[in-house]
Amino acid sequence: MAPFVTHRSTRGMVATVDQLASVAGVGVLADGGSAVDAAIAANAVLAVTTQHMCGLGGDLWALVHEPGRPPSALDASGAAGSGADPDRLRSEGHTSMPAWDDIRATPVPGCVDGWQALHDRYGRLQPARILAPAITLAEEGFPAGMTLCALLPRVAGKPGTGDYPSDGSLRPGDVVRRPGLARTLRAIAAEGRSAFYEGEFGAGLVELGAGEYTTEDLETVHARWVEPLSVEAWGHRVWTPPPASQGYLSLLAAAIASGLERPALPTDPEDPLWAHLLIEAAKQAGRDRPEVLHQDADGEALVSDRRIRELRSRIRPDRAADLAGPRAEGDTIYLCTVDGDGMGVSFIQSNASGWGSGLVEPNTRIFLHNRGQGFNLIPGHGAEYGPRRRPPHTLAPALVTRPDGSLRAVLGTMGGDSQPQVVLQMLARLLHGDEDAARVIAAGRWRLASAVDGGFDTWSDPGSIVVQVEANAPGWARRLTELGHDVVERPAFDSSFGHAHLIDIAANGVRSGASDPRSLGGVALGL
Repeated sequence: MAPFVTHRSTRGMVATVDQLASVAGVGVLADGGSAVDAAIAANAVLAVTTQHMCGLGGDLWALVHEPGRPPSALDASGAAGSGADPDRLRSEGHTSMPAWDDIRATPVPGCVDGWQALHDRYGRLQPARILAPAITLAEEGFPAGMTLCALLPRVAGKPGTGDYPSDGSLRPGDVVRRPGLARTLRAIAAEGRSAFYEGEFGAGLVELGAGEYTTEDLETVHARWVEPLSVEAWGHRVWTPPPASQGYLSLLAAAIASGLERPALPTDPEDPLWAHLLIEAAKQAGRDRPEVLHQDADGEALVSDRRIRELRSRIRPDRAADLAGPRAEGDTIYLCTVDGDGMGVSFIQSNASGWGSGLVEPNTRIFLHNRGQGFNLIPGHGAEYGPRRRPPHTLAPALVTRPDGSLRAVLGTMGGDSQPQVVLQMLARLLHGDEDAARVIAAGRWRLASAVDGGFDTWSDPGSIVVQVEANAPGWARRLTELGHDVVERPAFDSSFGHAHLIDIAANGVRSGASDPRSLGGVALGL
């Protein structure tokens, strides 16, 4: 663990997957911006440099903590267009939502509406200052990172990808320019959300949709402030957005695990029983997700005390539960910020899968997400694809407060269906194991996966669950197998185990942050 360092500061901190984004966020803080301003600045840079994971063509969720107030939650997930027609998909022979090269996988992107809502409530600096680093990088060019280069061949040469080499031959350090995105960011800085949804991008999306969207769909604001969910766990209160986010799974599993009595969760995370009990808590929390998670789900009921007690009672210390599963790929960015006044932001923004749907709005060359794959085609189901409906979301940021209401931590990860499992492990290490930020982030992880392992349908067959364990995990595999888990070992620091970030705030106000080595470029920076 020696190479992984916890960074500390007293005035503010930003943690992201890209040093350019972290530098932009810290620069905004240094200029007097709020944690929200810093989060938007960092996200805008990532929309330029990491289009393979996030961008203006995707969705956004955030938790914000202001000192002296309960946390607030923003759902900036877009709804399907007015032309969404599940019968047409079924008539074409589809039994599930198409995810690639199909516009129907793309609800209206909510990212820019999310920026607007966050800035309207919490912004201090002008949008032109906040977006300036991203605009400069898009216009003048940025050095390509390792993951961008590795993933570019999947879309090289597709229509609208002219910002990148058509043969996919991009090497780390090669300079990439994105003039259409720079133009778009300048317009947003000057005119707000209307310049995006009713400008070049909006016109191109309506045309590309060929009836999927109307101009009214894009004029409608897709961001909304919602009541967050919370539970008590390990002497703290843990917060997450409500459905259609799957964040309730983090809360439910944490509440189940923190209340175990016989046996209690060990205090030593190296103990295989630690991994077993957390795995069992995650399995019990997620086993019915396909049935219960949709835009109209009752989040409070999903994390009720009665449900927590019932699910906890099913956990055995000596045997893995037989459930009659998950897969967790996908591309998303998580970032977190804390400013000098103690405002904290837990922020997640996503294309869903890598490069989203693979489709590009041609005017701006912005890739479009495929979050619509979270819908299903079951007639009458709460998550059925349909006009102006929002799909279930894997995005699950988290925030922790102390009993007195003060901010303890902002944390989260990318990772598709495994996001709540990674958050659970981080919470247990931080709050129960009392580990520092670098150890929490870099420690070996487990995740639940289906035998096929690829996509967002983790829980479609709970009986097929396997437990993937990183090679840098502390020797859990043999004992987990003895307890009845179907264990698959994976390489150390595998990207599929998430790109997590954490900022922990001590009682004396010192911020301690760490960024995930699995992201190959993440940086936590402080003032």
